[in-house]
Amino acid sequence: MQLTDLERLMYHTQEKRSFRLSQPTICKRADAWLGRGYYFWGEEEDAIMWGHSSKKCTGAFEIYKANIETGNFLNTVFNEEHYNFYRSQIDKVGKHIYIKTGLKATVEDICEYINERAKWTDELDGIIFQDLPTGDSILIKKYPYRKRIQAVVYKLSCINNFSFKDEYRTN
Repeated sequence: MQLTDLERLMYHTQEKRSFRLSQPTICKRADAWLGRGYYFWGEEEDAIMWGHSSKKCTGAFEIYKANIETGNFLNTVFNEEHYNFYRSQIDKVGKHIYIKTGLKATVEDICEYINERAKWTDELDGIIFQDLPTGDSILIKKYPYRKRIQAVVYKLSCINNFSFKDEYRTN
């Protein structure tokens, strides 16, 4: 199947359950970097690493794949204008919290802002974000040259062809 320029094949990680998922599970954690939504990884390798480090409750995890329509996403990874906008919004929150409390903002503070106060997210279907890979995915010591790309999807309608890919044990 050919993906359009506005679609990306991405991967969703979940603890193993007694049944296969028919759609991704929404993340509501207080420390979810990009707010409440359906989280996906840009590369299967990162989805697997996330499973080994964060999906240990049942002793196994599953990887699902889906085509994500990203046409109405804030793309902070590959679009400089989007990156600068996102950064300015997060900087504003950090400065506001520091002025008010004298303390640096926490991840939870940023998540609360995105979930409760960031009106600009109402106009988006999701955000594409990058963090730095860790562990075995780094082939060169202390040189994180590879982007570890995540997406949060706010609307299920952006998720197509969601299906089971693989299962892994955590121990």
